[in-house]
Amino acid sequence: MAAATDPTLDELRLQLAPQIAAAAIFDGWSDAALVSASEAAAVDPAVARLAFPDGPMDMISAWVASVDARMEAAFDREVLAQMPIRERIRALVWFRLEAVMGLEEALRRAVAIQAMPQNLARTAKMGWASADRMWRLAGDTATDYNHYTKRAILAGIYAATLTVFVGDESEGKAETRAFLDRRIEGVMKFEKAKARWLKPREHFDPVRFLGRLRYPAR
Repeated sequence: MAAATDPTLDELRLQLAPQIAAAAIFDGWSDAALVSASEAAAVDPAVARLAFPDGPMDMISAWVASVDARMEAAFDREVLAQMPIRERIRALVWFRLEAVMGLEEALRRAVAIQAMPQNLARTAKMGWASADRMWRLAGDTATDYNHYTKRAILAGIYAATLTVFVGDESEGKAETRAFLDRRIEGVMKFEKAKARWLKPREHFDPVRFLGRLRYPAR
């Protein structure tokens, strides 16, 4: 029987991230949370520290990546393809929220760290990456400017919804659900309006145009 190989640092990050998040409820995104998670997973804390050289932001990034991985494993692309686009996005965003249900305090502390000026660029990249994963799961194949606008808009919706989520004490997170629905509905209306404006117009004929200038309709 072959001996089990030690996990890579990337694998260790994903393995420890959910447990670090649970510990962060009480200890924050700190070395104490890392040690607690390491001991629970029977991992040498010294080795675990190698997986998170940048401290809290590395831990938070790994937590986000673990949610990304769970989301991709949970959804069948063919099943998603049968749903209206707004329902696909709603389902994907809500899955992510359910994945961190009960960890609101850890999320609140994570958001505070991400909002620090030195972390804003990395936070934006993390939000973009998660939005990209959601759109790809939803079947988006756009390669033009829509590729970028869709991801920017969804990243904004997701970030705003997380802010509501952490403070939502309503039954079943009803306020968060309603907020998400309003945001998605607003985007759908915007996309419809944009599609109407971008419809091909009547072909422009410069000769006809100049003729009208010379002989205006009476």
